[in-house]
Amino acid sequence: MNDKQYKQAVEKLNLWARHYYVLDDPITTDEVYDELYHEVLAYEGQNPHAIAENSPTQRVGDVISDGFTKEKHLSRMWSLEDIFDSDGLKKWLEKTYRLDKNISFYCEPKYDGASLNLIYEDGKLTKGITRGDGSVGELITQNVKTIRSIPLTIEYKELIEIRGEVVIFKDEFEKINEQRLKNNEAVFANPRNAAAGSLRQLDSSITASRNLVFLPYGVGVNSLKFKLLSELMEFIYTLGFIKPPRHSTCQGYEEIQNIYELMKEERDSYEMMLDGMVIKVDEIASQIDMGYTVKNPRFSVAYKFPAVQKITTLKEIVLQVGRTGVVTPVAIVEPTDIDGVVVERATLHNFDEIDRKDIRINDKVIILRSGDVIPKIIKVLTQERDGSEVKFERPSTCPVCHSELLDEGVLLKCQNLECEARVINSIIYFASKPCLNIDGLGVKIVEVLFTSGLVKSVVDLFDLSLDKLLKLEGFKEKKSQNLLDAIENAKGCEYWRFINSLGIEHIGEVASKTLSDNFGFGFIDATKEQIMACEGIGEEMAESVLEFVRVNKEIILQLQNILQPQEPVKKDEAKENPFKGKTVVLTGTMSRSRGVIKEMLESLGAKVSGSVSKKTDFLIYGEDAGSKYDKAMTLGVECLDEDEMRKMIV
Repeated sequence: MNDKQYKQAVEKLNLWARHYYVLDDPITTDEVYDELYHEVLAYEGQNPHAIAENSPTQRVGDVISDGFTKEKHLSRMWSLEDIFDSDGLKKWLEKTYRLDKNISFYCEPKYDGASLNLIYEDGKLTKGITRGDGSVGELITQNVKTIRSIPLTIEYKELIEIRGEVVIFKDEFEKINEQRLKNNEAVFANPRNAAAGSLRQLDSSITASRNLVFLPYGVGVNSLKFKLLSELMEFIYTLGFIKPPRHSTCQGYEEIQNIYELMKEERDSYEMMLDGMVIKVDEIASQIDMGYTVKNPRFSVAYKFPAVQKITTLKEIVLQVGRTGVVTPVAIVEPTDIDGVVVERATLHNFDEIDRKDIRINDKVIILRSGDVIPKIIKVLTQERDGSEVKFERPSTCPVCHSELLDEGVLLKCQNLECEARVINSIIYFASKPCLNIDGLGVKIVEVLFTSGLVKSVVDLFDLSLDKLLKLEGFKEKKSQNLLDAIENAKGCEYWRFINSLGIEHIGEVASKTLSDNFGFGFIDATKEQIMACEGIGEEMAESVLEFVRVNKEIILQLQNILQPQEPVKKDEAKENPFKGKTVVLTGTMSRSRGVIKEMLESLGAKVSGSVSKKTDFLIYGEDAGSKYDKAMTLGVECLDEDEMRKMIV
């Protein structure tokens, strides 16, 4: 075989592989493929410097990594808002049409797998990154190259991120579990777990053996000029990627609901697991105008398939103590398979819920699981009782430290600040991704650090040293140094992350950002009235902040001094104008996108809110203003159309 024949053989093998793995239309036999493959392999063995980048031999995993490095996505991978029924669809459409009424929609399956971001430069696959937290994932390029439905090279030469889901087909999932049983290994609970676990193997040969499949659903950074998402995706499929089993463009509620019902009916016949349908605005310019909330794109939603219900037996009720001391009851049920997931626990919410539903140990109950939502008990089958059922006694002492519980009616709280569960959970939360994102500081590590006496509070994390860690069982030098580096890297974090990491009850990511933006370092000195004046913060939240600061002010200042978080940069003071310092709500369709008008008003010193309340100063409306306009009129809020607003600015 000479150089020209080698290149032709590589192209032929890639063509055969595409027909087999992507088009599901084999055009040769395994025997013929294997024969040519080994000829190529032999040539490459004699000419290692001539190996083509797109040679199929480069897919064979033979690398074992020490671990995966973190890699930032070129653009954020967003999660989707969920809707669960036709009413949810109608409400989402109403919101979306208020942003832009001249739109259509693109519908495709919501695959149940592991999200992956592929980066191509100059037509070559250069990086494969897991979703991670949406901004930063794990670099797993070597493993990604073993997935045969992912082209190593594409015809498009510009920089592009191609996003999709890695899945394992149902038949392949059964084969993997059969083999694991023969090997006396634990079986995978469902195809999604199998796909995620296979994708992140340190030994890439294991990934290669699992027959993973990549199904694209969108793009990130790109310079394509398509006006419609549906056209863009058709182009992506021409680059060598698998098309979804069903996809469609739709005009409005009826057509969307029809394709949803069809997909729901067909889903069992698809090779891969689905848990719903994704709806996206088809017009790319409208997507850009609509933008994003804190968590989700406004132009897309996941329409989940109906929840699955099963009957099982409640075996036990256990108690969990959270970082704020709240004691939560959890139901332990007879292991029950629900749509490929073995459920053994279900939420009981609180103790009033147990009383209200008269839930007893040994009861037959109906549990409901919907997508990623924690299973919950929705009904007790009282007619099935045989006398063996036992009423649950409301606890009076903490299950962990045995101190007396504070009974607030709905909630029971452990007040012991040194309770092991409170300390451990507060440290775990402190290190979690929405907070300081300290990589490697998981549950087991925190438990070891706590029980060894090295860490009794979050402050102690910053006193750890290599010498101290190396004295612990299982802590080798590399692992210990990585942990110390991760703790050090938490310094200089954004200030809202610092506030969020404190674990103030009722204060999550959004409220932390609000406090950070409004007060910066001064949030610990803010009054109740000042905090309640912030958008989205009510009396209960304000009191929670004040109580936490009263008890923990010294620790907050100590942590702030250690971490040196970045106080948010204050915007330049706006000149005096009618909107400065005012709360404004936008509704209806205007001459420019609401995002543009929002930025303009914010530059004038206005605070643009998403909902009308007594605190709203102005409602600015366009066509099809809807319920916000009606509410503003009821509350006596001053309502301005777009022209009136612009005259006031001039």
